[in-house]
Amino acid sequence: MSSHHFVKDKQEPAVLILEVDQIRFDQVSPLLEWVPTVLVSEKVLDQVMSWGIKIDVILASETYQADNQHLLEEQYPVKFVNSLDENYLQTGVDYLVSTEHKAVHLVGISHLKALELHDKLELLNLTILDGDWKYYPVKSGEFKKWFAESNIHIHGKEGMPVQIQNENGELILPITYATMLEVPEGNTTIKAPGIFWIGEQVYS
Repeated sequence: MSSHHFVKDKQEPAVLILEVDQIRFDQVSPLLEWVPTVLVSEKVLDQVMSWGIKIDVILASETYQADNQHLLEEQYPVKFVNSLDENYLQTGVDYLVSTEHKAVHLVGISHLKALELHDKLELLNLTILDGDWKYYPVKSGEFKKWFAESNIHIHGKEGMPVQIQNENGELILPITYATMLEVPEGNTTIKAPGIFWIGEQVYS
């Protein structure tokens, strides 16, 4: 087996696991193939450790750190990063920016938090895994992709107009809380005057 599997490369998207209620190990497993940096919030640490995943960073309160110093040996070379007020998402993303990572899969956060992350999009490529759905941002204002016949979710600032073109014709509509769109097989082009996110159902 080639040794490159063991090199922590900051080009590899990190994996930040915040909730596991709606997530199964088989959804996370493909993200771990190239041994990325794995960050986990204290709340889900036990569950993630039961999956046998090697964890690099635990996002935790000072109290949790004080009570769980043994983890530093058991999970060596893991380290704690201080998270205030359970703001694990912000803490984790800030840590990845400061350590010059380029991309991260955010596992188990609601896609509704996507809009809070717009100031980070110039610094990191973000993907959100929310239950069975994967969300990714479109920063350029224009997106084109071949889809199988399916439903996709367009998420962005409430009321922002989006223009959609595909086999079904052309449509302009304002984004609402949950804009679900049935797309036919083939290319769909979506344009908008600001950042928006596309959600695809990747697991069923």
